[in-house]
Amino acid sequence: MAIFKSNQIRNVALVGHGGDGKTALAEAMLYLAKVTDRLGKSADGNTVCDYDPEEIKRSISISASLANFEWKNTKINILDTPGYFDFEGEVRQAIRVADSAIIVVDGKSGHKVGTELAWELAQGKSRAFFINKLDDENSNFRKALKGLDETFGKSVCPVIVPATEGGNPKIFYNFLTDEAIEFDAKGEIKASTLPAGANDLIEEYRLIFTEAIAETDDELMMKYFEGEAFTHEETKNALLKGLVDGSIAPVFSGSSTTLAGVKALMDSIANFFCSPADKMKESVENADGTISEISANENGAPDLFIFKTVADKDVGKRSFFRVMNGNLTLPAVLTNSTTGQSEKIASIYTFVGKKTSNVETLCYGDIGATVKLANTNVNDTLSSSNVKYAKIKFPTPYYCQAIVPKAKGDEDKISAGISKILEEDYTLKYENNAETKQMCIYGMGNMHIDIMVSKLKNRFGASVDTVTAKVAYRETIKRKAQAEGKHKKQSGGHGQYGHVKIEFSPGASEGLEFTESIFGGSVPKNFHPAVEKGLLEAMQKGILAGYPVINIHANLFDGSYHDVDSSEMSFKLAAILAFKDGIPKADPAILEPIGVLKVLTPDSLMGDIIGDVNKRRGRISGTEQSSEKKGYTIVEAEVPTAEMSDYAIQLRAMTQGRGTFTFEFVKYEEAPGPVKMKIIEEAKANAQDE
Repeated sequence: MAIFKSNQIRNVALVGHGGDGKTALAEAMLYLAKVTDRLGKSADGNTVCDYDPEEIKRSISISASLANFEWKNTKINILDTPGYFDFEGEVRQAIRVADSAIIVVDGKSGHKVGTELAWELAQGKSRAFFINKLDDENSNFRKALKGLDETFGKSVCPVIVPATEGGNPKIFYNFLTDEAIEFDAKGEIKASTLPAGANDLIEEYRLIFTEAIAETDDELMMKYFEGEAFTHEETKNALLKGLVDGSIAPVFSGSSTTLAGVKALMDSIANFFCSPADKMKESVENADGTISEISANENGAPDLFIFKTVADKDVGKRSFFRVMNGNLTLPAVLTNSTTGQSEKIASIYTFVGKKTSNVETLCYGDIGATVKLANTNVNDTLSSSNVKYAKIKFPTPYYCQAIVPKAKGDEDKISAGISKILEEDYTLKYENNAETKQMCIYGMGNMHIDIMVSKLKNRFGASVDTVTAKVAYRETIKRKAQAEGKHKKQSGGHGQYGHVKIEFSPGASEGLEFTESIFGGSVPKNFHPAVEKGLLEAMQKGILAGYPVINIHANLFDGSYHDVDSSEMSFKLAAILAFKDGIPKADPAILEPIGVLKVLTPDSLMGDIIGDVNKRRGRISGTEQSSEKKGYTIVEAEVPTAEMSDYAIQLRAMTQGRGTFTFEFVKYEEAPGPVKMKIIEEAKANAQDE
C-alpha cells in the first residue's frame, strides 16, 4: 500500500440511528472503490464491517469497525458505528479519532433520536448528513431535510438533492457543480437534465444552500444581499471553511442499496472533507485534569492514542490507534505516558473489516492497529514525550444484572472471561458483591448484558443465567431495650462462663458505639473487648432478614463472671446471646438504600418523568432548566435503590432515548411497612432455598 500523507487522509465516522443504513453505506463505498466485488447485507450476515459472530447473529452493528479504501488520491478511513443506544461507547471511540462524521438518516422516517445523539457526540468535528434509502417509494427527501433544518439550524446545507418530490427519484442536482445528474445501476455518475416542473423545487433547495454558504464569510454575505451569484471557486472554498469550523453541515442524498448518490458522496469526501492537516491541533489532558490544545507536528516524533482494543484468538490483543503526532515507522519503541512502561511496536496493520494488511509506515492522522501491547489499554498514550492525549469519556453503566453460573466450579472461568471482555468494553462494569454474594454486571441496557453473556459462552465456554441483582439492605433499632446474655457450660474440668447485661439504643454513627458503665467490677475490664467483639459479630446478620445491623449504641452496664471458668470466648458468646435477646425488644427496622437521581429530560416530558419517579416511591427535590442543553430540564429526586433496577431501560422508553440520568447512593432510610414485610418474606424464602 502507498504511503499517504496527512493531507491525503480522511477519517470519517458513520453515525446515526440504528437501522438507518450506516453499514450499508460503508458496504456501498467499499464496493464502488473496488475493495469488494459484491454488496453485502446486514440481514444476510455478509457485510464487511459486521463480522463479529454476535453482529451476524443479530443483524446489527454492536462495535465500531474500521475499513479503508483509496479514492481520488486520498485514503479514506471509514469507522462504521452501531446505532443502538446500548453501544454508545463504541460511537464515542470512533468519533474521538475521526475528523468528520457523516450522520446517516432514513429518507422515509426522517431524523430520530439517534440522529440528535450523533450530532451531539460529533460536536467539534466536521459534520455532514446522508439522507439514505431514497429508493423507497415512501421516502420524502424534502420532509427529511425540513426536519434537519428545524432541528439543527442554519448550518444544514443541501448539496446533492433529488430533483423530484416523492420516493425513488432518478435524477439529482449537484449544487457544487450546478448540474443535473443521474446514477446508473453500477452507481456511475452521468450528466442529465432536470425533469419538467423541477425548477421551483431546485430553486427552493438552492436558496437554503446559498444562505448556508453566505453565512461562512462576510464578503459572500454581502454578495448574497446584492443578488450576485457565487463562483464555483467561492462555493468550494466556503464549503471547505464551513466544514473545518463547523458552520456548514452539508446534506447529501441517495441510496446505499441502489448506489445512487454514493459515488458523489465519496467524491465530496475526497475533495472537501477535513484531513488531519487542516487543523493540526490535538486535545491533551493536563496534570490538573483540564483539557487544552497543542499543535501537532507531522514531521515530529510519533505519538499514538489507543482508542480501542480487541482480543483475537490467533494474535492476542489488537490495539487500535490514531497517530497523533509525527509519523510511525517500524520498528518503534514508545513509552506509555500513563504507566511509564515501554512498548515495542513490531507490526502495523490497516483494516478492511476483519481483513488486515501489513504496512511499514503510517503518517500523522492515520489510523491503524498493532498487537501484543502487554501494558497498554484504551485511552492510553504511547509517546516519545510525556504527553497524554484527551481520553474518551464513556457513559456510566447503571443497568445491573447478577450472573449465576449454570455449572458449578465455573466461577474462575467466568471471572477470567469477564476480565477480557472489560478490556474491550469500557461501558461494562463488574462487581463481585461480597455482601449479596452475587457477581454483578452493569451495562447500558438489556441487549448489552445479553451480548456479554453470549460472548462469555461462545468465547470462554462459560454459561450463565442472569437474575435481578439483590439490594444491600440494612437493619437497625428505633428505641431502647435492655437485654441479658449468659453463656454457661460446665461438664467437668474447666468450664465456660460469661454473663452480660446490655442496654441497646439507636446510635448516632453507622457502626457500633460501644460503652460500659460497669460498677464494682461485675465484668472485669479485660473481658470488655470480647463483649464488643461478640456484638460486632452478631451485627453482621440481623434478626429480621439477615442483613447487617447499623446505628447501634450498646452500653454494658452489668453482668457477672467466674474466677476459673470465665474467658474471652465465654463473654463473646454471652454478648451474642444478649444481642439476640435485646434487638427484638428494641423495635427493629429494615433500612433501604436511597440514592440521588438526576434526570436530564426534554421539557415536554418533565411531567411524565416526575410521575414515574413518584411511582417509584421517589421524592422530588427540585427542577431546573439545563444550562447546557436548550429545551431540557434537570429533575432531581431521592429514590430507593430497589426501585431503580430497570430505570435505564424505562427512561429510554419514556423519552425515546433523549433522556439521560445519574444515580448515586446517599443514605439509608427506614423501609415502609409493606416494603419491610416483603423484604422479610423474601429473606425467609431464600433461606429455605439455601
